[in-house]
Amino acid sequence: MFFLFCLVFGASAEARADDVAPEKPYTQWYTGSLISPSGAEAKAGIFGWEPYYSYNQPVGYFGANGMSHPLHPRQETVSNSSLYKYGITDDFSIQAHTAVNYGWKQNNTTSGLKFGDFPVDLIWRFVNADPVHYIPMFNLFAGVSFPTGDYSHLGRGEDGVGNGSYVFRLALTEQSTYTLPGNHALRLRMWGTFRRALTAARISDVSSYGTTKGFQGYARPGMNGQTGFSLEYGVNQRWVLAMDLARDWSNGARIWGQQNGTSNVDRIRAASSDWLIAPAVEYNWSPRFGIIAGVSTYFAGHNTGINVAPQFAFNSLF
Repeated sequence: MFFLFCLVFGASAEARADDVAPEKPYTQWYTGSLISPSGAEAKAGIFGWEPYYSYNQPVGYFGANGMSHPLHPRQETVSNSSLYKYGITDDFSIQAHTAVNYGWKQNNTTSGLKFGDFPVDLIWRFVNADPVHYIPMFNLFAGVSFPTGDYSHLGRGEDGVGNGSYVFRLALTEQSTYTLPGNHALRLRMWGTFRRALTAARISDVSSYGTTKGFQGYARPGMNGQTGFSLEYGVNQRWVLAMDLARDWSNGARIWGQQNGTSNVDRIRAASSDWLIAPAVEYNWSPRFGIIAGVSTYFAGHNTGINVAPQFAFNSLF
């Protein structure tokens, strides 16, 4: 669930010098929190690369009434996801996100490394930050996720890492920086994302939508999105404490077709939501290079899994 959502507009690290109040004796360095989307690159020609590594451990399930229940069997996953971003102009960037997963459940594993869906976004910074006058930075994201991950006619259910649909992606982000007593920087990010499938996926047999052998038909993911905020507190120029709090929501996917050529199927899966928290620690060698490590976990929700995901990421700008 974490990577469906956080492949989200992907990882958010942005290890670059940020705007701070002029009285601060040094410029705070940031990597960026684990979940929050970062905006366009600071200048044209800057290339950012950020590989993420995570281990996803399911620990339970939130039912329709929000109560937690044990989950057996559990599919564990290790993942590598990488964010690539390039500044086309001083206020306009393009980013792409790749994800490779390997999972296992009881005696079953994926049939190898699995490449997920491939999102590409354009980012426009339409308001530049002015901390002196308390004006935050605003960015608008728009893009499409391409259905490159396996989703249909699977040899085993663990291989389902995609949804088979082209998905429109939209996001609005805000970022502002403040100086606290003791000359410690505090950066606030807020965001909202929205996704809607543009096409239906043709599926057969075992699929990532939970169908079984003998099914022939179609599926369309439900609309989904995320809202959240992050705080990053500068202990000193190199060390930063970070925390994300976010809420995911998703309408149920529609599945229609025939089972074994006789039984008609037309159903909509239950909607789901969850609350996610992700504390982390950042260390930056310079304005261009840093590392972040932390853990994300779901602490409330309905019709969704409860996962704990330790993770770390390197961030670099060239």
